Amino acid sequence: MKGIILAGGTGTRLRPLTSIVNKHLLPVGKYPMIHYALVKMAEAGIEQVLLITGKQSAGLYADYIGDGQPWGLQVRFGIQEEAGGIAQALGLAEAFVHPGEKLLVLLGDNLFEESFRDPVQSFAVSGKGAHVFLKQVEDPRRYGVAEIAAGLITRVVEKPEQPPSSYAVTGAYLYDSAVFDIIRHLRPSARGELEITDVNNAYAAQGLLSYSHLAGWWTDAGTHRSLLEAGARLLEEEE
Repeated sequence: MKGIILAGGTGTRLRPLTSIVNKHLLPVGKYPMIHYALVKMAEAGIEQVLLITGKQSAGLYADYIGDGQPWGLQVRFGIQEEAGGIAQALGLAEAFVHPGEKLLVLLGDNLFEESFRDPVQSFAVSGKGAHVFLKQVEDPRRYGVAEIAAGLITRVVEKPEQPPSSYAVTGAYLYDSAVFDIIRHLRPSARGELEITDVNNAYAAQGLLSYSHLAGWWTDAGTHRSLLEAGARLLEEEE
């Protein structure tokens, strides 16, 4: 298994903080946000990680992370030259993943309580297609929402007016190496980006999108309020 951490984007919801530094380097609890994605990779038993970010703050990432040794990881860096969407950033990792290898993908601004070790080990041995992690939410209209039938996700609907369920797709994904073929055939969305929801729906159309539910807390720390709440929660755990 290889690990991919996606830490690009412009962080528009967190401006003016992100006018100074990439959002994944903002403090959450005692550490920069990116620290927690590295911890989750290490917990999951991943050894080799590619971190993809924009040109802004690339030197600061290298200064903080180095080669990944403090986390027991081997970390390499990739640059997303311009904001082209999560799937476009993931596509940059193709040369890092050998044919037949599987990958754990984490969005750097998503924070999770529980470990991914068990599902990662299971997927490494017998998983195929893609696997996502769902969390029940109060207002699913804010998220990509899973429609579920017969134990599989039949489609993911992005920010639906009439959600097919109350289960949001969180920013952690397991993929086989076919994901790169899917990305090559994607078309940009209305906002001009390659969307990770379209990747997941390509797997769903083949009946290859499985899921599990997160028992612990999860937050997308992409707004000022969620950043503050995540910091307070992690600070309590770290003390």
